[in-house]
Parts: sequence; structure tokens; C-alpha cells
Amino acid sequence: MPYSILVVDDEALTLRTISRSLVEQGFEVSVATSGEDALRIFGEEKPDITLLDIVLPGVDGLEVLRALRRQEPGAVVIMMSAYHVVERAVESMKLGAYDYLVKPFHVADLVTTIERAAEMLALRVRVSESVQRARGTYDFGRIVTQSAAMAEMLRIARKAAEAERTTILIQGESGTGKEVLAKTIHYHSPRAQSPLLDLNCAALPDTLLESELFGYEPGAFTDARRRKEGLLERAHSGTLFLDEIGNMSLSMQAKLLRVLEEGTFTRLGGTRSLKADVRIIAATNRDMKKAVAEATFRDDLYYRLNVVPLFIPPLRERVEDILPLALDLMKQLNHELKKSFASFTPGAAELLMLYPWPGNIRELKNVVERTMILAPEPEIDAPYLPEELREYAAHPAEAEPALDPLAGGRHFAPLRAIEDRYIDEVLAATGNNKTAAARILGIHPTSLLRRLKQRQESAERSRAKCSDP
Repeated sequence: MPYSILVVDDEALTLRTISRSLVEQGFEVSVATSGEDALRIFGEEKPDITLLDIVLPGVDGLEVLRALRRQEPGAVVIMMSAYHVVERAVESMKLGAYDYLVKPFHVADLVTTIERAAEMLALRVRVSESVQRARGTYDFGRIVTQSAAMAEMLRIARKAAEAERTTILIQGESGTGKEVLAKTIHYHSPRAQSPLLDLNCAALPDTLLESELFGYEPGAFTDARRRKEGLLERAHSGTLFLDEIGNMSLSMQAKLLRVLEEGTFTRLGGTRSLKADVRIIAATNRDMKKAVAEATFRDDLYYRLNVVPLFIPPLRERVEDILPLALDLMKQLNHELKKSFASFTPGAAELLMLYPWPGNIRELKNVVERTMILAPEPEIDAPYLPEELREYAAHPAEAEPALDPLAGGRHFAPLRAIEDRYIDEVLAATGNNKTAAARILGIHPTSLLRRLKQRQESAERSRAKCSDP
């Protein structure tokens, strides 16, 4: 596409020569002979590139540059200066000018500089389009939930996204969507146009983790033949997502703490302190308070990371989300698998609702995808769901709370017992209106009736067993 250029110079001959050359190269050109004219035309036409002389009558070029950058922070401005004002050209670079040319210059040099600036503009457009696509994918509005706890967590996450430097700690079981939430926060933050990089702290040993995070200088270790930038540098002005931070060793925790406290770091084998302009979003499936109490995680680092804590509840604690999530996944997978499934039958929906989903959303997605590959369209029926779901429904856990030694000796009620209590609460709140209760529960009325019938039959069997001599 032809880029538009505003040329600002008070010398008529220079202005004419430059304008003619740029028009011949296919650029759209506007001209101004003073700083005041330049500001007016820039405001009206919003040119892609401004070619600006430093020495102008009235408002000089540096003042115009400041005003343009205030008006449009991303303005691409190339300064022109004579030899005797080169110092001011250097000052213009500090003010945000893209480049400067020293008069007299060849037209070929001017065109080369403008073409470089045009390439940068094209890259900006591609980055902007990429960010817009990512925003469409990672959008708070696309996170499917009917859970009050999830809705409150997302409200806090939206607010936290706006605070571009605030660290965030996301906690939740594996498969609950911690990475998706981190990406959503980044793409709705002021840092969205800058990189989002991630590092799995559980996947690398300390030596590799340190070199990936901080980078290294030549000779830092045997195979370090040339300098390598770490993620802290590559994510400059963006976001660094540290997944499974609870698995980071104590020695690495101390080094990360320095980054958060001082905003600086040093490459491996280096001596120069570098600035770290990144936002840290960390995630873990561990109980961090317990890790701090057991001295496997530094308390000072925990408090630095936990400025905004976000907890994603497991799927078994938000049963009302299971069917909406399954239907949303079905919609996505229809496109990927070139299928046209419409829904789940009431029987299949009930199996989905009863299962405790230890793998959370990741497991739910795998089940929906596997079933869509094998089942006939347009509805998924219960027999096509995996055996583990049918087995769980056929042999539900006993209704009495069980002592779980892996949960610190606490008593937990089986999921079915919790669901039964919740169903009773909803029925009571709706005056035993089963249609209204089913709508609130997010299930088909037939599924609710079947569930109540099964419960009644189970209770009758228990009474019969107790009355046997």
C-alpha cells in the first residue's frame, strides 16, 4: 500500500526536491513550511511518516517532535539536520525519533531510510493484527462459566490486567486453564502489543532454567560460544508467564526474587546489570501456603508473586459449568473435525455431570473430542462416552464422608452427596418446580427426574436391606 509522508522544511528548493523524489517512488506526499503548519496537517491527515527539519521558523523541529509524540506516541518521525546541529539530532533520537539524516544527503539515502521505516510500519500492522486475533481467542467473554466463584475470579482478573506491572499468581489444579487465563490477562493489558513468553519451571533442571531465564555471555560454560538473550530480555515491555513456579528450586527462587525486588538481572557469566521491564504472571498447582510452611518455597518470593491471587476452582466444584463447557468444546471441535454435532442426549449429559473430572477441562476436552470422532451425528448418546464415565455412574461412591489420608486427614463428602444436597437446595428454592430447578442446574428436566428416581430407588433398597432379618 502507498504510505503517506509529511515533509516539513522551510527551504522551498529542498522541499520541492524531496517531495518530487518521494512521489516518483510511489509515496503520497504532503508538505509544510513551518512547525505550526506541520502540527495542523499532522492532526488532519495523520501521515504514516513525518520527515521533519530541526531548524524551522517559530516552533522548531524538536518542539514539533515532542508535540507529535504527545499527540501520537507511535508517530514515525525522521529528522533532518545540517552538520552544525548534529547534537540536536542526537537529542531528537532520545525524544523518540525513528532516525535522522544529515544535510546534504543523497535522495537514495532518504528513500532507503523511508523504506526501512515503512517496513517497520508493516511489521507493526502485522503485530497489531496478530494481537487482535489473539484477543479474539483469549477473551474474558469467551471463558465459559455459570459459577459465581469463577465469575468473581474473572472480575478480579479483568481489573488486574489493567495494572501492567502488578504480579499475579494463578493457582489451581492441572487442567483447569491457568495458561489460558494468563494469556487472556496479557492480551487485555497495556502490554498486549509486546511479547508474551512462557517458561515451565518444572520441565528444566536448574542450570538450563537459569540460562533460559537470564541468558548467558560467551564462555559462561563449556558450550556457550556466543551471547544468548534470556526470556527476561526477549519479553521486554511484555509478559513472562512462569508455569509450575511451585517446582522452582530455592536457589532459583532467590535469583527470581532479585528481579522482582530490584527490576534488574545479570546474564550468566556477565557482570553488567540489565533492566527487566516485564510483568510476571506465575502459576502453580501446588498449595503455596503449605509449601511456604514446609520451607520448600520462600515466603518473601511468595508475597512478591501473590500481589493479585487468582484461584481457578476444579471442575468438580463447579458442576454447573460442565455441560456449558462441553457444548462450547463441541462447537469448537465441530470446526476442527469438520463435524456437525448439535448436543448431548439427556443420558449423556447426566453422565458428564456425574463424573468428577480429575483432569478438569483438559480431560473434558479429550473426552468430547474422542467421542465426537467415534459417535454418529447429530447427538452424542451415553453409550458412546468413555467406559470410565459409565462405570462411575453405575457404581457411584458411598454417600458417607470418607477420611482421606492424602488430604491431611480431613473429611470430604463424595461428589454425588454434594450434588444431591445442591439439588435439594435448588428444589427448595424453586418450590419443588423441577423444570425451573433443571434450568438452574443446567441439565435437562428428564435428567433431573431420572436422578431423583435413582436416589429414591437407592433409598428404598437401603431400607429393605436394613429390615432384612
